[in-house]
Amino acid sequence: MKKLLVLFVFSISVLGLDAQIKGGVTWFDAGVKVQYGGAALYNTAIVNSTEYNYDLGLTTGLGVGARLGFNYDNNGVILEFMLNQGAQPLEKQSDNTTLDVNWSTYDLNILYRNSANKAYFEIGPKYSIVNKAELSANNEIIDMKADFQNYISGVVGFGAYLLGNDGAFQGLLGLRAEYGFTDAVTADAKSLGTPIRDAALYSGDDANAATNLIFAGLVFELNWGIGYYAKAGCGSRSKFIRF
Repeated sequence: MKKLLVLFVFSISVLGLDAQIKGGVTWFDAGVKVQYGGAALYNTAIVNSTEYNYDLGLTTGLGVGARLGFNYDNNGVILEFMLNQGAQPLEKQSDNTTLDVNWSTYDLNILYRNSANKAYFEIGPKYSIVNKAELSANNEIIDMKADFQNYISGVVGFGAYLLGNDGAFQGLLGLRAEYGFTDAVTADAKSLGTPIRDAALYSGDDANAATNLIFAGLVFELNWGIGYYAKAGCGSRSKFIRF
C-alpha cells in the first residue's frame, strides 16, 4: 500500500496539480464504466523458454466497475472500483498442448485526471486483489488462486467526451494501458512452476522471473454530476448545490 501512495503522489507532482483551491469550482461526480481490449500475462522465464510459445493470437480482457470523481475546475482525483478478468493462452511445443491461464481481480484505481477541450488525460496507480487464477490443460482445471498475490500496476489513459459538455451528464470514450509493476505470483509458488505449473521453469538467470499482468484497450464511461460548491448569491457563504 505504501508503494501505491508513493506512485500516486509522484503522478500528481509530475503533472503539476495545484493542491490549493484558489477560487475555482469544486464539484463531484459518479459513474459506471466498462473496458475491453487485450490482456496478457508476461513472464520472462516463459518468454526465454524454448518449450512454450506465446504466439497464439490476441487475448482479451474485460472489466466493469464504478467511479467517484473529486474535481476542481479541470483537475480531478478519480477513485475507481473495478472487476477485471483476463486470459493468456500458451502452447507447449513438445506435445502441442494448449494451456490457458485465466484470472480475475478486484481493482482500486486512484487516478489524477486533467480535462480540457472535450478531452482528458489520466495517470495513477492500481492496487489489485486476485479473485481467481486457474490453469486449464489437458481437460483439467487447476486452481492457482493461492499461488497469486496482490500486486500494484501503473495506469495511463486518454480520450474524449462524446456526450454532454457540463457536469450534469457525460459520456467518455478513451484508450487505457495498465502494466503490473510488482510480481503477481508468490515466491513460494515459483517452486511449483506457477503460472504454468512447470517446476523446471524457474532456473538459471530466470530463477526469480516475475509474472506481470498487462491490459491495453478501450474504456467507456458514463458519469452523472452529484453537485458542486458555490456561492448562491453575493456575499453569501459557499454551500453544496446539487446538479
